[in-house]
Amino acid sequence: MAVYIGKRLLVAIPTLIIISIFVFSLQKLLPGDPILAMAGEERDPATIAFLRAKYHLNDPVILQYLHWLGGILTGDFGISLRTNEPVLKLIGQKLPVTIQLAVMAMIFSVLIGIPLGILAAVRKNTVVDYITNLIALTGLSVPHFWLGIMLILFVSVQLGWLPASGYESIFVDPVRSLQTTVMPAFVLSTALAATLMRHTRSAMVEVMSADYIRTARAKGLPPMAVVLSHSFRNALLPVVTLSALLFGELLAGAVLTEQIFTIPGFGKLIVDAVFNRDYAVVQGVVLCTAVGFILMNLIADVLYVLLNPRLRATL
Repeated sequence: MAVYIGKRLLVAIPTLIIISIFVFSLQKLLPGDPILAMAGEERDPATIAFLRAKYHLNDPVILQYLHWLGGILTGDFGISLRTNEPVLKLIGQKLPVTIQLAVMAMIFSVLIGIPLGILAAVRKNTVVDYITNLIALTGLSVPHFWLGIMLILFVSVQLGWLPASGYESIFVDPVRSLQTTVMPAFVLSTALAATLMRHTRSAMVEVMSADYIRTARAKGLPPMAVVLSHSFRNALLPVVTLSALLFGELLAGAVLTEQIFTIPGFGKLIVDAVFNRDYAVVQGVVLCTAVGFILMNLIADVLYVLLNPRLRATL
């Protein structure tokens, strides 16, 4: 297993290099000059020249990239132009917020999508199956921004059950933290729950038509044991690996939801950075998100091997 993980890490290295080149290129593609923003309103020529020399902007592009990459490898992601704080510090403050939101959304997705997928497979081609597929289609179709606004109007404004916006750290006030994140987490989970439901149903339908399932039923095993112990266990493999990939998408896809609910996470950080032309923050957030997604892909590959005895035997 260690050799397999090592091989996957080696494959990830060229991907990370390509991503780093793409992220660095963002600074060149985005409009505006960050040095002019840093120089202030007076834009003294001496100050501009000093800043260009300080950030190696007078060097060739290749040297600029190598200098930036060297800083990344040593933990120096640059300084925010807006707050004058280290980018790595800002990422350390915002990343736990998005991770908490993603974990809660993943819990909602699993609790909703997998049971509905099992139910749809067991009741295949019945009214129950059609209703669950309609629910999944609705979850995939309804835009997050509209659902978020509707939840705020109904749950927060009309009923007053939950706060409409804001965030509290789970380490400061766990109850308040859950209250402020349950609605955005549910909004994020709708499309993922629908995806999990459809994949669970497909995997279960395929497994339940296998010969060993018919043999288990012929032996007189209880229907619940056949569904959970035999069918679902074997259908779990693609669902688990898909869940790992979906969690990676959550880390990168919470931008709009965090804006609606004013959650100070990765999404809001990168939106504010783009509007303020804070290129160092944009580069740092995009790079960390890409690394996180690659890490989740690696975890999905490892889980696939761990859950599949035939693949373990080939290692």
